[in-house]
Amino acid sequence: MVNRQLVSPKSIVIVGGSDDTKKPGGNTLKNLLDTHYSGELFVVNPKADSAQGVKSYRRIEDIPPVECAILAIPAKLCPDTVDVLCTKKSCKAIIILSAGFHEDSPEGAELERRIAQRCNETGTSLIGPNCIGVMTPDYAGVFTHPIPKLTRQGAALISGSGATIVFILEAAMQLGLNFSQVFSVGNCAQIGVEEALQYMDESYEEGKSSKVIMLYIENISDPWKLYIHASSLIRKGVKIAAIKAGYSEAGSRAASSHTGAMASPDKAVDALFRKAGIIRCYSRNELVTVASALMYPEPNGKRFAIITHAGGPAVMQTDTLSSQGIEIPPFTGPKAEELLAKLYPGSSVANPIDFLATGTAQQLGDILDACEEDFDVDGMTVIFGNPGLTTTYDVYDILAEKIRNSKKPIYPVLPSIINSADEIRKFQAEGGISFPDEVALGGAIAKIVNTPAAIEDASLPPVDKKWIREIIDSSTDGYLPPEKVQQLLDAAGIQRAKEVVASTRQELLSGAKEIGYPLAMKVIGPVHKSDVGGVALNISDEEALLEKFHHMMTIPQTTAILMQPMLSGTQIFIGAKREGNFGHLILCGLGGIFVETLKDINYSLSPVSRVEADEMIRTLRSYRILEGTRGQEGVNIPMFSEAVRRVSALCQAAPEIFEMDINPLMAGTRQITAVDARIRIEKER
Repeated sequence: MVNRQLVSPKSIVIVGGSDDTKKPGGNTLKNLLDTHYSGELFVVNPKADSAQGVKSYRRIEDIPPVECAILAIPAKLCPDTVDVLCTKKSCKAIIILSAGFHEDSPEGAELERRIAQRCNETGTSLIGPNCIGVMTPDYAGVFTHPIPKLTRQGAALISGSGATIVFILEAAMQLGLNFSQVFSVGNCAQIGVEEALQYMDESYEEGKSSKVIMLYIENISDPWKLYIHASSLIRKGVKIAAIKAGYSEAGSRAASSHTGAMASPDKAVDALFRKAGIIRCYSRNELVTVASALMYPEPNGKRFAIITHAGGPAVMQTDTLSSQGIEIPPFTGPKAEELLAKLYPGSSVANPIDFLATGTAQQLGDILDACEEDFDVDGMTVIFGNPGLTTTYDVYDILAEKIRNSKKPIYPVLPSIINSADEIRKFQAEGGISFPDEVALGGAIAKIVNTPAAIEDASLPPVDKKWIREIIDSSTDGYLPPEKVQQLLDAAGIQRAKEVVASTRQELLSGAKEIGYPLAMKVIGPVHKSDVGGVALNISDEEALLEKFHHMMTIPQTTAILMQPMLSGTQIFIGAKREGNFGHLILCGLGGIFVETLKDINYSLSPVSRVEADEMIRTLRSYRILEGTRGQEGVNIPMFSEAVRRVSALCQAAPEIFEMDINPLMAGTRQITAVDARIRIEKER
């Protein structure tokens, strides 16, 4: 829980503060003094009566009541110090910078457990241990540098890695990005990324709270808390960009080594972010660029103008934007000719608008006015550097003015970080945010425009939950027998092919009569039936039936034969996989052998909304096949979408489902029928 004393403390004690600014306690004290913390400030140091001019107490028992404590002392001393602070000093916020806790040893984990228990018992906010601290507009309670400009309208940053915060701040400050709050959650003994985000959601005030939040995450301990508060903030108009580190197998091991936490399966993370509307980033620079671009007004569409005095960067940015679905429309007609007449000969207004290396501030203003009033675009980028022959103050002043007054976003690319260093500093000091690289900005704009909004309605089709529970509760772990799989499909309202199971000659002949020829035969027992020759199609008479039966019953692990009518249509696939505390990933794509050979599948986290199911299908590479091509019958897309959501509803009713494959479903324009399915369950122990 994040409380007022953590965010805006009226008094702070640095336990372990000193004159030595090369140590965490000493440098934290220095940062508070340098940033002119306005509250009461105390130090506890058993060897000093003062530290950097601040009164120092020899024992924690001797300090007056205090709202917030920052601990920079050995881990073994922290539990007793926390006890005194929480029970005798009215302290309601504790930040522990010290390492040596659960990331270090079992003994350290026990120290951490004791601290968290005491804080929880007394309603005290706890950040860390093993963190760099907290920054808000009211104080800079960290031991690191740099300290960014802290303003309530800046971006917020929550990170599971303290060192990463430092690197993010360094990159962000070069662009002119300011910050509202910075939380280094460290070991997350009480407050993790999810809890900090919950605080930002529950304390959000329109016009006062930050509109941009950056996350660096190494472990998602509560995915649905993250989703609930991220999507709530996004619906309020906040934009969230996040890195989830450890998405590769090697990266997962690295994250585990660094934080002592296991990395979450990446597909589940990706699906969670999409569902919440979080913009996913993969590097610090990308995160900073996206967050900085988000500080500008959101474009209302995908049509952009590129304005430049240097052709090469404009071409590279055009390539970046257009390759990711952003339109760079050509400008023609009387308005374009009118603008061209205001520029030097040799200029072009085709888009990119190139007004040459000799272009002036006045000409830039004319171009921006035309893009604002005359041309059908949703945003503009301006690339303007300096070859070192003159200054660019006048250009950047005009640019800043137009950015302030334009109804459309104007993103400035100011690449001359040496030749125009003074001009860029002035631009940023006056509130501007600029970008040094046009391609990085182009990628950020594309991510912003292409990230879908948070999913609001995830209502699912009705299923027979009582019947589903009866089937699951009466089953044991492992793959369910065919009859129970059939019952679950029926309970979920998923149409399936008629099936008969036979283990004897008499059952076989009776079943064939019931099914009718032609029919299909499949072995029961082996998991991969096709690999062992356990599938026979187009069986059209009794002789072929008996021949295949005798052969298939000799296949190892075979217990019986499943018979179904032969069906025609396009083979599609729907599956589900439980991914720990994320719940179920629901997958769909082309079916049959194409699942493994093409790997053309999409996925979403359950519960899957109609919007998500439709998008999963529509963005398949094979969608043209599903629509029907070259005279081939297509697939009923609404029925496909409905079936995806029914699988999601089944998994919601039966969380014990560990894996589920319906492959294939035979699909046409009138019906979608499950031909083969397998379901494996694992119950909680």
